[in-house]
Amino acid sequence: MARDTTDQTPLSSVQDLTDYIAAGNKPRERFRIGTEHEKFAFFRADNSPVPYFGDASISALLTGLQAKSGWEPIMDGGNIIGLAEQSGMGAISIEPGGQFELSGAPLETIHETCRESNQHLATLREIAEPMGIRFLGIGGSPKWTYAETPQMPKSRYEIMTRYMPKVGSQGLDMMYRTCTIQVNLDFSSEDDMRKKMRVSMKLQSLATALFASSPFTEGKPNGLLSWRGDIWRDTDNRRSGLLDFTFRDDFGFRDYAEWALDVPMYFIVRDGRYHDCTHVTFRQFMNGALKGEVADPAPTMGDWTNHLSTLFPDVRLKRFLEMRGADGGPWRRICALPAFWVGLLYDDAALDAADQLTKDWSFAEIGALRDAVPSQGLKAEFRGHPLFDMAREVVGISRAGLKARGKLNREGQDETIFLAPLDEVLAKKATLAEDLLSLYHGRWNGSVEPVFEDYQY
Repeated sequence: MARDTTDQTPLSSVQDLTDYIAAGNKPRERFRIGTEHEKFAFFRADNSPVPYFGDASISALLTGLQAKSGWEPIMDGGNIIGLAEQSGMGAISIEPGGQFELSGAPLETIHETCRESNQHLATLREIAEPMGIRFLGIGGSPKWTYAETPQMPKSRYEIMTRYMPKVGSQGLDMMYRTCTIQVNLDFSSEDDMRKKMRVSMKLQSLATALFASSPFTEGKPNGLLSWRGDIWRDTDNRRSGLLDFTFRDDFGFRDYAEWALDVPMYFIVRDGRYHDCTHVTFRQFMNGALKGEVADPAPTMGDWTNHLSTLFPDVRLKRFLEMRGADGGPWRRICALPAFWVGLLYDDAALDAADQLTKDWSFAEIGALRDAVPSQGLKAEFRGHPLFDMAREVVGISRAGLKARGKLNREGQDETIFLAPLDEVLAKKATLAEDLLSLYHGRWNGSVEPVFEDYQY
């Protein structure tokens, strides 16, 4: 999320909060695809991280992109921290460790979202190349220690950095040393949201396995295939992970709002200043807990919108559903991740098939799978069979859903072409993480340095 909002609409009840989320309902013809991806910026000369300040820096990249694109700069304390397209549809932001993120515009097809990502990367290369900067597309920082990783001057990140060690052992690694690819998808009604939430929550660990690409930490194998997936097991379990209530037959917008109300806040923004609110939940805030602590202590819709953006379940509900399970990866995977989920969730027959397939999966089974996948990937067992077998079936459902959508490019190809990276994983029976480990133990001669050359954008 590039910009924290300051909508001053007052809040008076839980119904206001619920209605905000429910306003995401839209007719099928207005369904869109919003793809986000993050990447690590590094100096080509020595594979070191790019700092925020300086002539060759994150701030210089943002300033150069702003001049080239004309997008509006987003400022925090006098520092440029992102860019927003004038229409408000797309944005560029920086993650805590300088990870560079494109939050794509809501688009109708994977063909469009893939073109958008490719154009972004091409433009970014034009700005970065004279500075000697390139970008790495995998899920975890393979070389730099936490101490070596730069910290971006962004107020919400300062609050999070202080708070994370209090609520989990791996929150700082999540913030500073991981990258993801995510897709945001729409729903037409509460029933439609419920079904999509249920299916995608159950299948999120499968996405983690399929897209696993973070097997290195601080220059050596870390014993995992998705270090990023493992990190989310102990980041802040009050605001992340699986949500058991989303599996209920009567789950609705109000249930999510009630859960969010009891999660500690990070901050509120007043007169451009961020106030640390990690000591209160949003419900306590609604009940007057900040009176006497801040000016204007009454909660606003902007506060609620910002709070929703600080919740990290495997599938996040705002006015759309956000798929959060995948590691970052090479550019073809920026298109593969939305293709996988659009095929499953945007065609009725495919969604029904996925729902039927996962209908009797228990919360305990899904939790056990979530625990196993970071180390075992597609070899993790589910009901006595390797997850690989399930992956083949689910990718098949996604392919059928994409075919049924019938969205063709200029060459007459449908969106199934974007599943090719997953087809390769299934054909080889090996994830990208396993490919990287094979290279490390083979051609790379026990070094992670070549990953910066071989997997750069």
